[in-house]
Amino acid sequence: MQTSLENKRHSLAHVLAGAILKLFPDALMTIGPAVENGFYYDIDFPSNSPKEEDFTKIQDEMNNVLKAWAEQEKSFIQQKVSESEAKEFFKNNPYKLELIQGVVERGEEITLYVSGKGTKYEFTDLCRGGHVENTSEIDEGSFMLDKIAGAYWRGDEKNKMLVRIYGLAFETGEELDLFIHNREEAKKRDHRKLGKELKLFTISDLVGSGLPLFQPKGAVLRYELEKYLWSLHKDKGYQRVWTPHLAKAELYHTSGHGQHYLDDMFSVHGGTSKEDFYLKPMNCPHHMQLFADNQFSYRDMPVKYFEPGTVYRDEKTGQLSGLTRVRALTQDDGHLFCRTTQIKEEVNIIVNIIKEFYTTMGMMDGYWVRLSLRGDDKSNYLGSDEVWETAEKALTDICNENSLNYKPEKGEAAFYGPKLDFMFKDAIGREWQLATVQLDFNLPERFNLSYVNEKGEDERPVVIHRAISGSIERFLGVAIEHFAGAFPLWLSPIQLKIVPIGERQLDFAHDLFKKIIKTDIRVEIDQSNEGLGKKVRAAKVDKIPYLVVVGDKEIESNTFSLEGRGDEKVTGLSFEEMIKFLQDKIQSKSL
Repeated sequence: MQTSLENKRHSLAHVLAGAILKLFPDALMTIGPAVENGFYYDIDFPSNSPKEEDFTKIQDEMNNVLKAWAEQEKSFIQQKVSESEAKEFFKNNPYKLELIQGVVERGEEITLYVSGKGTKYEFTDLCRGGHVENTSEIDEGSFMLDKIAGAYWRGDEKNKMLVRIYGLAFETGEELDLFIHNREEAKKRDHRKLGKELKLFTISDLVGSGLPLFQPKGAVLRYELEKYLWSLHKDKGYQRVWTPHLAKAELYHTSGHGQHYLDDMFSVHGGTSKEDFYLKPMNCPHHMQLFADNQFSYRDMPVKYFEPGTVYRDEKTGQLSGLTRVRALTQDDGHLFCRTTQIKEEVNIIVNIIKEFYTTMGMMDGYWVRLSLRGDDKSNYLGSDEVWETAEKALTDICNENSLNYKPEKGEAAFYGPKLDFMFKDAIGREWQLATVQLDFNLPERFNLSYVNEKGEDERPVVIHRAISGSIERFLGVAIEHFAGAFPLWLSPIQLKIVPIGERQLDFAHDLFKKIIKTDIRVEIDQSNEGLGKKVRAAKVDKIPYLVVVGDKEIESNTFSLEGRGDEKVTGLSFEEMIKFLQDKIQSKSL
């Protein structure tokens, strides 16, 4: 039976502790769990504390510990002990004594794990277990110490600050190397760094945290993304709507947000009217009012609204991050009001939109879908058994019929209905929850929505919430990092750069610019006094997809060569051929 990676990581926390005690005998060990990507141990060093430059020495000692413990049949031997025995063993370690007292108060069994018994690397820890059978299962090259940080004992700032030593650990050295490579790549791709370098967006202290301002180039990204999203919906029965950015408190009390979401909402007080409002945290309550102001019959169903509407949420300051966590977010929101019998068809349409969108973005490899279903305690959910069974079967059938890579997760449904959450990986393998499809039986009930069925009776619709990109801001943050700022031609803020060799060619370059801009290709001229080599390099640094160099030869022949930001070069093009080449690539939305 293969040992789990978590057990290997937990075992390495013990190995780290054994090495530390050999090098720093007066160290007091506290807790050392397995965590995502590795492990850590929190340690109190009464005298000298290690520095990151000591990592080579500590890791060498860890390898010695691994070998010493591997010589025994079992590297971790469990001992069940009494409270008095445990406290006697750890009498000089107040941290372990505190942990033992907690185990006793919870009525749990006290277990110690002994490693390397009888060797100079003998180490015993208070532990619940979860280790490898033998440390020979751990490849020496599959782990490394990563960093040192401070950590308050038990996360309480009133307690003593301890030294936390982090380690990375994977199944193999190759996986470790890949993780380190991707982490370095992630730093280069950080959308906050690229956003500043490429002049895409600005975070202003005067405007406020979590309220990004989009520069002209960033505004192009937003516009192109919204335009593409609308193009995927406009022929599928959706109608564009617009709703204001604020509403009276009564709207949110009816929707339930006032009771459950108030702490995350911004309140607004009218200076003249003296009325109280809230900035909308979601578009759906407004869309309920649009539906309610009509008398729909079953012949009108489904009714589909589309709105890239900006909403506002009072996120904690410490959680704000560039574009991926903001306080003003524009959801590519859609709400469908349909009959229960229409759920399957409508969700199928949405799933196909999601697949087309993320195929265009080059993010379909390795995706998966969480199918969130109702839990066993049905009292926690709104709606009849019949409606839930129909809805869950519809979503399950859709996953199967579309060959979606899905995982059913019982108890993960929202109280108002089951849902599909789509997880996509970016170019360096990081997973993002982006698109979502949610069935809702709650809001139609709260807003008393209805349409007239075939019998002339009022019937309650089901609402389907769906977002393709999630929020425009967050998706753009992901996209900047996914493409490393080198956007595909159709999305790129500047699609073509005209590079005149010198001042003599400027007039021709300006005439060329005027002709190109009429074709709706986004074009720019380099008017600097730099040499040609520097101008070309500057265009590459700005990640512009294509540039066209204008010299005497181009002016005389009226033919052009396009140079891509990679090695691509297309030569001998007339003006019309150059434009057609670019337009065809833009139209195809090729990567």
